[in-house]
Amino acid sequence: MTSQPAQPHAPAGSPAPARALGGPDTGAADTTDALVTAHRDGRVGRITLNRPRAINALNHAMVLRLHEVLADWERDPRVAAVVLTGAGGRGLCAGGDIRFFHDDAKDGGAGARAFFRDEYLLNHRIARYPKPYVALMDGLVLGGGVGVSAHGSVRVVTERSAVGMPETAIGFVPDVGGTWLLAHAPGELGTHLALTATRMTGADALYCGFADHHLPSERLAAFTAALAEREPAAVVEAFSTPAGPSALAGQQSWIDRCYAADTVEEIVARLLESGLPEAKEAAELIGAQSPTALKVTLAALRRARRLPSLEAALDQEFRTSCAGLSSPDFVEGIRAQVVDKDRNPRWSPADLGAVPPAEVDRHFAPLADPADELGLA
Repeated sequence: MTSQPAQPHAPAGSPAPARALGGPDTGAADTTDALVTAHRDGRVGRITLNRPRAINALNHAMVLRLHEVLADWERDPRVAAVVLTGAGGRGLCAGGDIRFFHDDAKDGGAGARAFFRDEYLLNHRIARYPKPYVALMDGLVLGGGVGVSAHGSVRVVTERSAVGMPETAIGFVPDVGGTWLLAHAPGELGTHLALTATRMTGADALYCGFADHHLPSERLAAFTAALAEREPAAVVEAFSTPAGPSALAGQQSWIDRCYAADTVEEIVARLLESGLPEAKEAAELIGAQSPTALKVTLAALRRARRLPSLEAALDQEFRTSCAGLSSPDFVEGIRAQVVDKDRNPRWSPADLGAVPPAEVDRHFAPLADPADELGLA
């Protein structure tokens, strides 16, 4: 390992992150004030998201630091596997730093676009990482937290896991490869999760393809200690336990029936006509989200099903995210949920039927300058 971390680089054929951060040798002891700490422990490299007061929400510096560490350890023969955890005990990562997005979007969104580019390149790096990448998805794992975990090769949930893509609640669209994961969940479960912004339990995450293994949270420390000495596959086999039944799996019949419709309006109508209390609750949840974000999200999921790869989905998400920055619902959704916390967003337009088809199409249009595209696929 070098005395200065290597500059971040994208996987072969990918654009490089916009800029790099300097930093100490990632083989050295952790620094107490670092937002991302990294050190070697036996055969593994340990990364901890270390922003516990914000439940480890990602900012741009953290994304770039993750690029640095992963690039360095990819070439380090002493590191056989990478283990990602979150500090503070409340969750791995509650998403991106949305207060930053709120302020930056009002100022034109240049900083947010740079963040998205580097974040999606990080998601791609994790998905194609050549060494085992073990993500401990304990506690809250939302939005950007899904991006740094659910694309890994060894994804571990616990009885405390709450996994979700809640973007429609803030007037945005699932990203970080979330549309790819949601589109490939069994049946229409991904559509239900995306439109309602519902969180999954650990058992649900396993069933929907967001995770691979379950173990009790009380055994996490012993599990991570064992990874320093043994192959991840052997450790997982020794520590994994049954997660129990998935509630979503038990509801899949009515979810598949209702969410197979071609429009959000028809989905809501089917939910209300079903006569099921849980379907009525889902309709109410959808009714609280941004109409524009709902329509773009449904279109994004349907398109993602037809795309050939995660790379193509990330390219599409970069377009929808860049377009979403100029939607009034994005700033308004964050204001209502996080800034003022009145939980009363004033969506524009306020009704599904008033969302122009051209506004949905705008989110999928090529960027004005082809050089600005993410360009993974």
